[in-house]
Amino acid sequence: MGEGLNDRAGTKVVLLGTGTPNAEPDRSGPSVAVVVGGTPYIVDFGPGVVRQAAAACCAGIAALEPKRLKRAFLTHLHSDHTVGYPDLILSPWVLEREEPLEVYGPPGIREMTKHIMAAYRRDIEERLAGLEPINGTGCVVHAHEVDEGTVYRDSLVEVRAFRVAHGSWPAYGYRFRTADRTIVVSGDTAPAEGLVDEYRGCDVLVHEVYSTAGLETRDTVWRRYHESVHTSSRELADMASRAKPGLLVLYHQLLWGASEEQLLLEIRDAYNGRVVSGKDLQVH
Repeated sequence: MGEGLNDRAGTKVVLLGTGTPNAEPDRSGPSVAVVVGGTPYIVDFGPGVVRQAAAACCAGIAALEPKRLKRAFLTHLHSDHTVGYPDLILSPWVLEREEPLEVYGPPGIREMTKHIMAAYRRDIEERLAGLEPINGTGCVVHAHEVDEGTVYRDSLVEVRAFRVAHGSWPAYGYRFRTADRTIVVSGDTAPAEGLVDEYRGCDVLVHEVYSTAGLETRDTVWRRYHESVHTSSRELADMASRAKPGLLVLYHQLLWGASEEQLLLEIRDAYNGRVVSGKDLQVH
């Protein structure tokens, strides 16, 4: 199981949100933080991302203090992964972030950024011109459109993007390599050629999944959709058996009436490695 929240040294994975487009009250929108020492790197920004970071900070992970949220990576442009983008831009700035936000994502992230900044132009102007003691740099966003390969590197981490299969547009997973661990976040994807190689041998694989039994409750149209763009428990068990991650963490779980215990049984039926069902604010 996940560790208690703490600020130990080394690389950790914090599940800020494990949800889906479904409005589940106990699961915030999809977001994962890879924390290396005192530096956080955010993958996806679903609904509630900044408040979830604040909750993790209050529980002991000081690196997730909102004003420290300065680097983010987006897997794809679906709304459940991006609705928290204005929050990530503006709330940490209001809470004294001084550095610009650096965001890396698929084609379209620059256009999305441009329109968000236009939508909040009056808010930004009022804060800057009024009596509020606020800086003029923390609201700046540098949006970088990525392709496959190394997309980011600093003294703590190297981040590699790889293509995943999630509809007709470019979508990516990310592989983080630090001094002590390798972390992979799948984003949303169906099984695809080459994914096992991207996952192979990582310390933690955070992967989306749907319940095979739960899918049987869906109508034909929805079944066709989910089978085309997401990963079933059986498919994930097969990929994990070949990739052999140190720990498999399930997130973005689509259950459709199945229980988390049933989902885990579906995985364990064909996979004998370590696996946990991710919950918001778990740490691994």
